[in-house]
Amino acid sequence: MNFLDALHISSSGLSAQRVRMNVISSNLANIDTTRTPQGGPYRRKDVVFAAHPARQSFRNTLRSHMAGKLSEVRVVGIMHDPRPAKIKYDPQHPDADERGYVAVPNINIIEEMVNMISATRSYEANVTAINATKSMALKALEIGR
Repeated sequence: MNFLDALHISSSGLSAQRVRMNVISSNLANIDTTRTPQGGPYRRKDVVFAAHPARQSFRNTLRSHMAGKLSEVRVVGIMHDPRPAKIKYDPQHPDADERGYVAVPNINIIEEMVNMISATRSYEANVTAINATKSMALKALEIGR
């Protein structure tokens, strides 16, 4: 694996975790949204990742298949959480039904914060990998001096 492949793979991880953090932020921002344009409460979203073969030259692809595959991370979709909305009794709420119940989003703030911490740690790990790759490239350039 060359330096550019390592940078490309780490940058794909950065991009994927950025999308994940944006979706988590959207979930947290809409924790009390009971009415959406589609009707009903906001539905929690989650990001789906997949490993895709890294783009490489034919020679590098052949080598990587012989030594083990190099993969990059891609966001393949953002799906709605299938769990139903929570029902809460609040007869004063403007979206309450005739019995006084309101459908609120199925968002658990603790779960979202744990997901945000996980995404942040993954982002930091990719930044560390990029910095290590840059450091190795600089050290390699110093060998010729």
